[in-house]
Amino acid sequence: MSAPTPAVRVSTLELFFDLVFVFTITQLSETLAEDLSLGTLGNVLLILAVVWWMYSGYAWLTNAVAPNSTTRRTLLLTGMAGFLVMALAVPEAFGEYGWLFGVSYLVVNVVHSALFRTAGPGAVDAMKILTPLNILAALLVLGGSLVDEPWRHLLWVLAPILQIAGGYLHRAEMHNIAAGHFAERHGLVVIIAIGESILSIGAGFHGMHLGGGAILTAVLALTVAYYLWWFYFSGDDARAAHALAAITEPARRARMALSAWGYAHYPILLGIVVTAVGIKTTVGHAFEALHWAQAVALSGGVAIYLLGHAAFLALLRLRGVYHRLAAAAIVLAVIPLGHLRAIAQLAAVVVILVATAIIEDLPEVRRSGGTSISDFGRTAHE
Repeated sequence: MSAPTPAVRVSTLELFFDLVFVFTITQLSETLAEDLSLGTLGNVLLILAVVWWMYSGYAWLTNAVAPNSTTRRTLLLTGMAGFLVMALAVPEAFGEYGWLFGVSYLVVNVVHSALFRTAGPGAVDAMKILTPLNILAALLVLGGSLVDEPWRHLLWVLAPILQIAGGYLHRAEMHNIAAGHFAERHGLVVIIAIGESILSIGAGFHGMHLGGGAILTAVLALTVAYYLWWFYFSGDDARAAHALAAITEPARRARMALSAWGYAHYPILLGIVVTAVGIKTTVGHAFEALHWAQAVALSGGVAIYLLGHAAFLALLRLRGVYHRLAAAAIVLAVIPLGHLRAIAQLAAVVVILVATAIIEDLPEVRRSGGTSISDFGRTAHE
């Protein structure tokens, strides 16, 4: 069994890496906003699947191998370069620059495997199984750029299937997860993604007259982003880290890390992408009717995020699951409002999120004599 290099907090280099990765999320949002169709959404789902798998792989990597030497930092920089080029190629990943995305993805995989060879013997043994599968998945993505449809998408679909299978074809006890570092690393990428979505939405206001509708849209968009933050970080992130740390059996802890921070975080990030797209459609059209696809994106993105976080909490057996499920259902129910006025749907989504947060927070406030769950979250972090 491998022992991770001691690391109490996420390093600034890992945070730098996360900033580069989140550029991929921004690119996916921009790509979907330019062509809000089922075909483009399908492409976004596939790209996010393979990219998130390897980001998660790097999170597992730095959990076991601290980037504390020149060689490791240089290899990590090479991986960052691969993610950057992949992000640049995202808009044409199924077109002109598919080969560039594929080559960059292969580089990211090779660097990941090379760095893991400097970990403990358990992790090295695990990579003897995972490396061939990850490389094969990368070659499938690259191969997809060299063939025509329907083979292109078929190869892309096979890639994440192969990667997921790899997660179950080796013994989980080969990994020893440092719970605090692992939870913090994934929490940081979520907050960065939310922040980047605000920047992406803000860019849509460039050159636009800042009238009442535009200002109201901006404030409501910020409020939506705030409550996406609230649902993840108002204490549940600390409780999740404690729940993971409480699992003493290495195999069970590794499986929980894969399920809760790997699979459940995929819809969380997808929700951020789609929410940003939905909100951007209201920019400049606050008092106009949205097309159905735009209205679905606005509510659907928030609902996907809430469902993803509900799954995350359910896996860890933490409270708040039903609040998020109910909020997701009600958010979807207000989609018709967008077909009347964009701002009406956006405002309704905000009201639903605020009401859900208050309802969830109220019992904790009463039990603590006035101390909110947000205060609990800050205390837990301190």
